[in-house]
Amino acid sequence: MPWILDPLHTQIGFSVRHMMVSTVRGQFKQYSGTLHLDKDDFTRSSVSGEIEVASIDTGIADRDNHLRNNDFFDVPNHPKILFKSTRVEHKEDNVYLVYGDLTMRGVTKEIELEAEFNGIAKNPYGQTITGVSANGTINRTDFGVNFNGILETGGVALSEKVKIHIEAEAVWQDEAQA
Repeated sequence: MPWILDPLHTQIGFSVRHMMVSTVRGQFKQYSGTLHLDKDDFTRSSVSGEIEVASIDTGIADRDNHLRNNDFFDVPNHPKILFKSTRVEHKEDNVYLVYGDLTMRGVTKEIELEAEFNGIAKNPYGQTITGVSANGTINRTDFGVNFNGILETGGVALSEKVKIHIEAEAVWQDEAQA
């Protein structure tokens, strides 16, 4: 079944350890995505999406501007982050492992997301909707995001591990276009 992400009810976020003692969170405000769900066998489903990297929002304009430059995402040369699933495996109950190719800063690597299918419903406008929650962890240096600083107390300013957090609501495509 073709579904498209509803930007009013979807959040694509991330979190990263900062100074080894706290966590900084952010999100992307502009993205698109399509889900093809096989209700009879979710392992035959697929997902693809793209993120407009310039839409990054951590709540601090100076930090967002720094994240857009070559130290991190290099938005002028790599304006999009892309994801395309390659396979889905059943884990337990409504939980699945979604494997796919993530492309960031011109580097493509396979990642794993743990996704929970949250069901199908009708919204107040009569549209058929579905929800998925997904989480995963990537190593940012695998994608050429190497900026960091050594702390005088030991350790580094930024963790290499970045956690991905997705809360997605999608609308059945035929109804979304109506």
